Amino acid sequence: MDYFTGPKLLDFKNSPPHLQFNKYVLTGYRPISTYRDCLRSLFYLHNEFGNIYTHGIPFICFLLLLPLSFPWAEADEWWIGVVHYLACLSPTVFSVFYHLFMNHEGGAPIYDTLLCLDMFGVCLVNTLGALPVIHITLLCYPSSRCVAMLAYLLLSGYGVHCAVTAQSNMHRLQSFAWQGMFRCILFMLRLTGAGRGSPASLHLYLTMDTLALLGGLVNVFHLPERFSPGRFDYWFNSHQIMHIMVILSIMYLHWGMLEDLKWLKGYPCPGE
Repeated sequence: MDYFTGPKLLDFKNSPPHLQFNKYVLTGYRPISTYRDCLRSLFYLHNEFGNIYTHGIPFICFLLLLPLSFPWAEADEWWIGVVHYLACLSPTVFSVFYHLFMNHEGGAPIYDTLLCLDMFGVCLVNTLGALPVIHITLLCYPSSRCVAMLAYLLLSGYGVHCAVTAQSNMHRLQSFAWQGMFRCILFMLRLTGAGRGSPASLHLYLTMDTLALLGGLVNVFHLPERFSPGRFDYWFNSHQIMHIMVILSIMYLHWGMLEDLKWLKGYPCPGE
């Protein structure tokens, strides 16, 4: 039973300095811990408990269920399914490690490494998730498709650098702006008819990016705990809300890709 009994939790003032990134969360901080004690924190309530499980449970669901829902036989290019699957998994798995081990006894260096991994996971879903969309949007323009995919990969590399070196949540959110603008160009191509893709997928992709942006803004501005410090220490704080919106965003990405793959199966490019 001792394994399920947590240590005495700390308030904001007495928490490790590198964990004092949200002044509106006043209680529930875990003390500096070993790897074993960090794992024990899976079984008692603290202010990172919700953050761990709002991505941990979806990770397991995505890991097991996404392959069953993906139409592998309809994907002419095998890499589309693999890349899409990895994109959906990446932000959740790195996020769980970040939130679970952020109070490790290694201190700020371990925390900074985990934060970089967390940001890398976000960059991966932005990068890998968009590559099949680029491929399908520019399906009938092979040369432009290759150039666009290379350009997006280069932008993504720059975004990774910006995200892992950013010093604030706002700067981290801004790191993904170039990727977002690139996707907007793809969506405009589809909207005007110059790009290809299922008519049913466009609104799903737009919803995906809208949810991701709103989740990022909620996290940046610490809503709702900014208006009632201490009330949302354990549940329904900004970071948990962002996690939920990220999961919804991934689901819309998946639904959009399913629509595109159904459309792709019977679509011949002009002249073929």
